[in-house]
Amino acid sequence: MSLAAVIEAALTSMELSYESPRSGSYLVKLPGTHKLQTMTWLVVDEQALNIEAFFCRGPDENHQEFYRWLLSKNGSMYGVHFALDHRGDVHLVGRIPHEGVTEAEVDRLLGCVLTYADELFDPALEIGFATSIRREWEWRLERGESTANLQAFARFADPER
Repeated sequence: MSLAAVIEAALTSMELSYESPRSGSYLVKLPGTHKLQTMTWLVVDEQALNIEAFFCRGPDENHQEFYRWLLSKNGSMYGVHFALDHRGDVHLVGRIPHEGVTEAEVDRLLGCVLTYADELFDPALEIGFATSIRREWEWRLERGESTANLQAFARFADPER
């Protein structure tokens, strides 16, 4: 079975929404709870399957604490790890050789991306974007807008708590 067939079979069996804009490249939408969706690239090259998912932009504040926290997570992660792009934005990236690409492994890797992106998103934002979150909370309250999608940050952003 070709790598493309293995990847497509895995994506179909997981009932994930994806596009294949060119041969060997798949853009997969992983639905989450905290991070509502994580767009993930699966790209086959000559030697490996590369996995890359945008996690968040570079932090506004607490840079050292933010990057230390990310690095502390890398040691216990399976298949992917945190990395920075040339702009300083944070991605989850991984690479597995062609021989390791099975339907089960694609499922496992995408499950890891989803788990790490979803479970670590709010703590990362709290470390690197607390001031922006507080400002956003205040801005929404002043205009009578909902703060529903900011509730994960209410304990430090809500001035009435």
